Amino acid sequence: MVLFVGTSLTAGYGLDPDEAYPALLQRKIDAAGLRYRVVNAGVSGETSAGARRRMGWLMRQRVAVLVLETGANDGLRGQPPESTRENVQAILDEARRQTPPPRLVLVAMEALPNYGEAYRRSFRAIFPELAKRNGAALVPFLLEGVAGDPKLNQPDGIHPTAEGQKVVAENVWRVLRPVLGAAPLA
Repeated sequence: MVLFVGTSLTAGYGLDPDEAYPALLQRKIDAAGLRYRVVNAGVSGETSAGARRRMGWLMRQRVAVLVLETGANDGLRGQPPESTRENVQAILDEARRQTPPPRLVLVAMEALPNYGEAYRRSFRAIFPELAKRNGAALVPFLLEGVAGDPKLNQPDGIHPTAEGQKVVAENVWRVLRPVLGAAPLA
């Protein structure tokens, strides 16, 4: 199984579940002849602390690959980057307790500029640092090519449209595809 833990961006807020990027990736996985089942555990509004609290329950199933997209809501709420870093590390630690541990894909998020450049730099550093420390593959920015484009976002300017989700799926697929080839099938 490929478990996607994330926020409304993963859940597919405002869209049919079949239009969310995890469902689009299931189709790519199937087309590639890979035998993985995608589980979308995205929750709208969830912070990294919320994802951390759910991990014990989520990891009760055999997970071959964990794709972790969290922190967007932390950044929107101005949570201290150190708290986000601690929560993401705890999530990765929880995942690695599974035997055998899943392969890890960490999805980087960006903070909006309203909290200042020092906050943005500190927030941005979380994901590459933790990916390196934990041997996780890194998606450099989930919303690359989507953020700020009104044609690819819903009226709220935050959540991708169905077309935006297709771009997001490509961003994740570029990193996920090689990981799937190296992971034990599940």
